[in-house]
Amino acid sequence: MNKKILAAVLAIAMLLSAVAALAGCNGEGGVNATETDPLLPAHVIEKFDVSEDFKIGVICLHDENSTYDNNFIKSIKRTQEALGLSDSQVLIKTNIPESSACEDAAKELAENGCKIVFADSFGHEEHMIAAAKAYPDVEFCHATGTRAATEGLANFHNAFAAIYEGRFLAGIVAGLKLNEMIDAGKITAEEAVMGYVGAFTYAEVISGLTSFYLGAKYVCPSVTMKVRYTGSWYDQAAEQEAANALIKTDKCVLISQHADSLGAPSACEAEGVPNVSYNGSTISAGENTFLISSAIDWAPYFAYIIKQVQDCNPIDTNWTGDISTGSVILTGLNTATKNDKMKTEVEDAIAKFKAGTLHVFDTSTFTVGGETVTSYLADVEYDTAFTPDTEVVSDGYFHESEYRSAPYFDLRIDGIEFINEMY
Repeated sequence: MNKKILAAVLAIAMLLSAVAALAGCNGEGGVNATETDPLLPAHVIEKFDVSEDFKIGVICLHDENSTYDNNFIKSIKRTQEALGLSDSQVLIKTNIPESSACEDAAKELAENGCKIVFADSFGHEEHMIAAAKAYPDVEFCHATGTRAATEGLANFHNAFAAIYEGRFLAGIVAGLKLNEMIDAGKITAEEAVMGYVGAFTYAEVISGLTSFYLGAKYVCPSVTMKVRYTGSWYDQAAEQEAANALIKTDKCVLISQHADSLGAPSACEAEGVPNVSYNGSTISAGENTFLISSAIDWAPYFAYIIKQVQDCNPIDTNWTGDISTGSVILTGLNTATKNDKMKTEVEDAIAKFKAGTLHVFDTSTFTVGGETVTSYLADVEYDTAFTPDTEVVSDGYFHESEYRSAPYFDLRIDGIEFINEMY
C-alpha cells in the first residue's frame, strides 16, 4: 500500500477511535454512565484531630453485596479517609444477623477498645441495647431504631435522615420519565403505573414508597403505583420475582424499590423498564434502564459522633440529618435515560426544600379514603403495643422524622395499591 494512503487510513482510524471513546464517555453510542456531577453530592467532611487510640466499630447486617450495607461501608471508609484513621481504628463486622449474634459482636468490639459501636439494621436494636447496658462507658449508636428516647440509657442513640426528601426528588425524575413516555405515545396517561418492591410493611418502607410516589405525582398527575413486598431486606430471587410480577402481571411501566439486592434493577434491564434505585447507583445492573438513585450519606453522622466522643460531648438521643447536613444525596442522572427537564425540575425542588416552601407530605397533595388528612396520631414513643401517641399533622403537612429520627409515616394513601401485605 502507498505510504501516503496508509498514513491517511491510520489517521482516519485514530480519529474514529477517539470519537468512539468520547461517545462512550458521554454515554452516547458506547458504555452508558451517570453524569459526573451528582444532583446532591456527597458531604465534604471537615478534618479534625482524632487520637491514635480512638476506635469505632461498625456492625452490618450483610456485606458489600447488599446495596444498603455497602452504603454504610462506603460512608465509614470515606470518613476514615477524611479523618486520617488507620484500618486498626475502624473495625467493620459484616453479615451479623438480627439476633444475639449482634449483641456478641457489639460486646466484642467494646472489648477490643471501640469507644463507639454502630449497627445499621432495624432488628439489631434490642441487641445493641443489651450491649449498651453491659458497657456503660461505650457509646452505642443505631440506625433506623425507635427506642433510644424511651430506654433511658445515656449511651444509646438512634439516627436516621430525611431520606423521604431524596425519594421525593427521585420520584420527580420517575414522573418526568413517565411524561416522556406519554408524550412519545408509548403509554397513555392512565397507563402511567409504577411498581414498587418493598421489604416489609414497616413505617420506614411506607414512608419511602409514599414519598417516591408523591414526587412522581408532583409532575405527573395521572400516576398510580402498585406495591409488592418480599418479607426480606435482602433476597435477590424474591426481589427479581416481585419486579417481574409488577411488570408482567400488574402492567407497571417503571419500577423502584426499598430492598437491598440487584434483583429489581436486573429484572428491569431484562425487560427494558426504567428503574429508580436506592442506596446508590445500580447502573452496573441497569445500563440502559437505570435513571437515578437516592441514598442517605452516613458520613456526616459518623464524623459527628466521632467528634462528639473525641471532645467529650454528648451524642443526640435522636439525630436526623437532611439536605442541609449533606445527609441526603442523589447520584447523577443516567446519560442514556435522562431528559432535559429532569435536572432543572429536581434542582428547583431542592431549592424549595432548602427554603422550607416545599413539604413532601403536604396534606393538600394526597387523600386517604377520599378524605384530606387534618389530624394524625403517630406511634412515635416506643412501647410494646405500638400505641399512637403524638400529633404529627400541623401547618398543612405531616411532620415526618421531626419528633423521632426513624420514620413514622404509615398512612396508606389513595393512588397506591398494596398487593400483598402479609409482611
